[in-house]
Amino acid sequence: MNDLAYFLGYCHVFVLIVMKSEIQMVIEMKKKVRTQRVTRTFLPKRMRILFVTVFILFSALIVRLGVVQIANGQSYEKTVEKNESLMVNSPVPRGNIYDRNGKLIVGNKPQRAITFIRTSDSTQKERLEVSRKLANLIDVNTESITERDKKDYWIRMNPSKADQKVSPSEIDRIQSEQGVSVKEADQRIYQLTLDRISEKEFSSFSKEELEALAIYQNMSSGYALSPQMIKNKGVTIMEYAQVSAHLDEMPGVNVTTDWTRSYPLDHTLRSVLGDVSSTRAGLPKDLLHEYLAEGYNRNDRVGTSYLELEYEDLLRGQKKKVKNVIKDGEVVDTKVIQPGDSGKDLVLSIDVELQKAIEEIIQEELTKHIGTKGSPYLDRAFVVMMDPYTGEIEAMVGQKMEEILPNGKIKFQDYSLGTFTSSYESGSVVKGATLLTGYMTNHLKPGERIVDEPLYIKGTPKKSSWFNEWGQNSEPISDLYALEKSSNSYMWKVALRIAGNRYVPEAPIQLNGEPFRTFREHFAQMGLGVPTGIDLPGESPGYEGTAEHPGLLLDFAIGQYDTYTPMQLVQYVSAIANGGERVQPHLLKEVREPSNQSPALGSIVYKKEPEVLNRIDATQEEIQHIQKGFYRVFHGAEGTANLFKDAPYNAAGKSGTAEAFYKGPNMEKAKPTYNTSLVGYAPFDHPEIAFSTVVPWSHQKHDPYINKIISKRVMDKYFELKKQDK
Repeated sequence: MNDLAYFLGYCHVFVLIVMKSEIQMVIEMKKKVRTQRVTRTFLPKRMRILFVTVFILFSALIVRLGVVQIANGQSYEKTVEKNESLMVNSPVPRGNIYDRNGKLIVGNKPQRAITFIRTSDSTQKERLEVSRKLANLIDVNTESITERDKKDYWIRMNPSKADQKVSPSEIDRIQSEQGVSVKEADQRIYQLTLDRISEKEFSSFSKEELEALAIYQNMSSGYALSPQMIKNKGVTIMEYAQVSAHLDEMPGVNVTTDWTRSYPLDHTLRSVLGDVSSTRAGLPKDLLHEYLAEGYNRNDRVGTSYLELEYEDLLRGQKKKVKNVIKDGEVVDTKVIQPGDSGKDLVLSIDVELQKAIEEIIQEELTKHIGTKGSPYLDRAFVVMMDPYTGEIEAMVGQKMEEILPNGKIKFQDYSLGTFTSSYESGSVVKGATLLTGYMTNHLKPGERIVDEPLYIKGTPKKSSWFNEWGQNSEPISDLYALEKSSNSYMWKVALRIAGNRYVPEAPIQLNGEPFRTFREHFAQMGLGVPTGIDLPGESPGYEGTAEHPGLLLDFAIGQYDTYTPMQLVQYVSAIANGGERVQPHLLKEVREPSNQSPALGSIVYKKEPEVLNRIDATQEEIQHIQKGFYRVFHGAEGTANLFKDAPYNAAGKSGTAEAFYKGPNMEKAKPTYNTSLVGYAPFDHPEIAFSTVVPWSHQKHDPYINKIISKRVMDKYFELKKQDK
């Protein structure tokens, strides 16, 4: 705009000078005419042309000025503003995470921080100088500096010595090679320089120089005019004060307040909550392009695993928009264009008090048996508790031995993620699914009696129920008694029917049709062998055996072939408890606006509604029949889990023991052992809670009933806490 005004001014002066010259010429000519006594007056042709030219010129200038000021005025203003300022999105604290009762699980802790804003015309030399000054004021971690980083830094600090690493003749030879571009030649020359830097040279840096290098790397990362984090962990009051006092000597450096994730409950649920990346790590490489497309900066902190990753879009918040006003390449002013909003708060379905109580129960029971002769491989246990109608997970506990301390005490680590990422042979707990498969395929009728007896199948060892090893108790039993007593023989005969066979002593078994597929499709209706749909990434569907021969089909029918996660087991027993609906388990209960009035929570933005994934293709009478069998397991005189018979909450369920193999942490030679499990729900008539308990590699010969003791204590604690809340 100023240049245009100057141009118009110059044109105006030029026209005045020319006109003055022409007018003087006209006056002289008129005098000459009078002298010659010529009576006719005239206007010279050149004068007329000049006037027309001036008129056209001014008309064009006026039109152009109108276009500039009226039509394109705003566009030019935006161009000028763009050249003089830059919009920057500043990160805001992530949302908090609470339990169902409003207790804080994950929060944000403020911390002192030192940042750097790199201007668009900032030079390498200037950044190196600032990094050296800053290194004298603060301590920074240098562990992440690589050998390549040191070599690059050595080249910057010793340019003349670096130039001598590659001779002129070598440079000429590389540059003269056919088919080698200038860029490729430069890269090869630089690589030669790197290769010829000795270890003595790149290892000669002092502690202060390495700290300056670490600072320089942080300064040079990210985008220009976007704040780069130099240090935000362990900034001491002294460092904060010293940097503040020398800000005028270090252009671009600033002191501010940052945040870090805090975990008031220490290790509780820690493995499931997930992690948030550091400013140095920034966006994960595998999701880089997706995050950049959503407006993230490369050095933004994002959720990288489990809950933090699953709900990143809610927890991240709305960035603060700041306009940096720039003059002569430096930020001279900062204006907040749009205040940022902290991320939304998540309310989980987890009951923290119940979660912690179950952790203690598991640790106490494991401590009694870990390392003993009867349980040499025991090192973990799991419990999941879920509302069978809504799918709300009220507790998901996994405890795993980390080490045995010198004083003999066992140190445990949180392994809650194992409830949905690890799977095990679950044993007889699946027998309810086996009977339902028989009903749904019309190979079994509710109440039908089948003889429990040892099976003698050609080419295989004798197979029998645990209570009828030699056939001394061979007699017809009902399906309800088969559940109560946990009959293997009954389930095998159901499996043979589904495979198109009838048991004939000493005869081989032929599999007709696709019995494995039939079983798995019906088990999947109840949540076994398929993802449960829990709102966490990385869920395991369990292991599905690939071999399909008769003996393995019989193993499948009693839960000793395919493997299932504790989360799948609780979904399965919930489907039986609620009358046949497979409900999606979930941790998210509510999403709320962030609150500034702690401990009060903000207003509800979203409330998770129950989601029924499918209904079991069985009649209500058939499902109720299985419920009766589960009741007898917990209350019958011969029930395998009748330690619940006197519990005031009237529970039902199914126990399980599976032959398994322990392969060790390094997959050593498999050693035979047993897994134990238990699933159940209560109260029987109106279930409000379902549970699954899994204890892998619990024992060798004598079963100490760890699964049953843990389950009983857990259910007692649940109803005890419920009573206290009233």
